[in-house]
Amino acid sequence: MQVDDTDRAILAVLAEDARVSMTALAEAVHISRAGAHARVRRLVDSGVIMNFTIRTDPVLAGSHASAYVTLLVDQTGWQEVRARLGEIAEVEHIALVGGDFDVLLLVRAADNSHLRRVVLEDIQSIPWVRNTRTILIFEDFAGGPPPALATGR
Repeated sequence: MQVDDTDRAILAVLAEDARVSMTALAEAVHISRAGAHARVRRLVDSGVIMNFTIRTDPVLAGSHASAYVTLLVDQTGWQEVRARLGEIAEVEHIALVGGDFDVLLLVRAADNSHLRRVVLEDIQSIPWVRNTRTILIFEDFAGGPPPALATGR
């Protein structure tokens, strides 16, 4: 599917407020309500929009300890590692990356003791995980939509 400037404008508005009405969305991107509805449906049906979600303040939601955890993994077990990581409720994001490590995780936990358990017991117990490094997050900053959505590039 080809995404044009109007689609990118729609995505930017929805990234800011996924609950925006079709009327307000149409007005924001200067198209008809029917046109906005059709475009959103096309973006959903084509998989460009995977889901509609909310963004929470992790501390107010009870996660007082957050960290990025990097993993070195045995590549032959990547599919199983991904599946096992997906079963850990505290793992908010999983990314297979290139560079000095193989996997980058965002982990949220109730407190440091909980975070320690998740990393040392849950994650490190996965057979193909060879090494972990934990980078504590002291403060989160919420940004706007990704630059590609906002600028059309």
